[in-house]
Amino acid sequence: MGVATSPSYDRRASASLFSRLRTARGQADPFPIYAELLARGEVVPAPWGGSLVTGYAACDQVLRSRRWLEPDRSWRERQGPGTRWNAPSSREMSNTLAALNPPDHTRVRRAAGTFDRGTVERIGRNVGRTADQLLDAFTERIRTGEADFSELVCEELPVATIGDWLGLPRADWPRLRQLTHDQVFTQELLPSASQLALSDAATAELRTYFTEMVRDRRSHPGDDPVTRWIQAWDAIEPDRDKADEAVYFLVLFVLLAALETTATLLSTMTLRLVENPDRWTMIADNPGLVVGFVEETLRYDPPTHVISRVAPQDTVLGGVEVRRDEMVHLMIGAAHRDPARHADPDRFDPARTPGHLAFSGGIHYCLGAPLARLEAQTLLRQLIRRLPRLTLVRPPSMAPRVAFRRLLNLDVALA
Repeated sequence: MGVATSPSYDRRASASLFSRLRTARGQADPFPIYAELLARGEVVPAPWGGSLVTGYAACDQVLRSRRWLEPDRSWRERQGPGTRWNAPSSREMSNTLAALNPPDHTRVRRAAGTFDRGTVERIGRNVGRTADQLLDAFTERIRTGEADFSELVCEELPVATIGDWLGLPRADWPRLRQLTHDQVFTQELLPSASQLALSDAATAELRTYFTEMVRDRRSHPGDDPVTRWIQAWDAIEPDRDKADEAVYFLVLFVLLAALETTATLLSTMTLRLVENPDRWTMIADNPGLVVGFVEETLRYDPPTHVISRVAPQDTVLGGVEVRRDEMVHLMIGAAHRDPARHADPDRFDPARTPGHLAFSGGIHYCLGAPLARLEAQTLLRQLIRRLPRLTLVRPPSMAPRVAFRRLLNLDVALA
């Protein structure tokens, strides 16, 4: 295959599509715009430089390859002091696991451990109890009319799950959840100045909070993951201050990853359930489809629509030249609707053979994927078992984002 060039009119065409994507209508339903992008080719010029990757095969290739890099600290520094990559919140994120490349990534991931089966089972018992309690409260509220399922259940279950596991005071959970919503703007595709300011302020507050928490756990160790991370870092880092900072970055990463995307998964999954009466009946009559329903939600409208990588050297991707240090934006939301990967991709089908990139891939495959699946499957099983059928009262509003999806409300009523 020959190598394509990227004429300026291609960038203008991409810019026009992106201007639509950033509107409220585009954020509510980006998939027709993704289809137009995909029709232009699996790799197309991004309006601001670099490339947009819309084809499933090309996205999968980049995520699985060890050659493609995260935009790490050194890359961000090279972009210059006036860019969004050197905002305080962005610099802070460059020290977390998600932005590290080997060998730093290997070292930190080894210290982090994993959500092994035993850990997930222990957490799972708490997830079941918490979901029951949240559905109890929701049932009381729904009896008097409509209620916001996202606010009352989907936003609460992840923070209760990770908050209990990390040993965070319950009184702090609402503030940490709000800080997470603000902080994630620095990880957006094109954050505005006001969004970056929100993220910078939230990041500073999170640093103060978790730095103090790590210091307290060192003085008062317990049977919790933060204490274990302190012990793990003490074994590999002789400088106590550096060890504590490494633990802080790990706790920050775990909180951000566990709250934002999982809450979106739960809300989106429930939206798919209540927007079509036949789906509720289908799952209620055949609970064996719960796992498939969660996986299809992750394909159909994943929590994260964009994952970015950097080319380590001049290369060719999908027939397009990508220069060293150039960024490629993997349009996961578009790739999941690629007809070359999935037949009839715009149809929601829980019986579909699973296949998605919602948890990334390769060495950066999501550390918390087992926990996110556990929370979604548990909630869905209990929802259809405990409640009569719900119906959607009005279409949800969406947060002003492109990369990280978030439903601001999910108003439902008894059918």
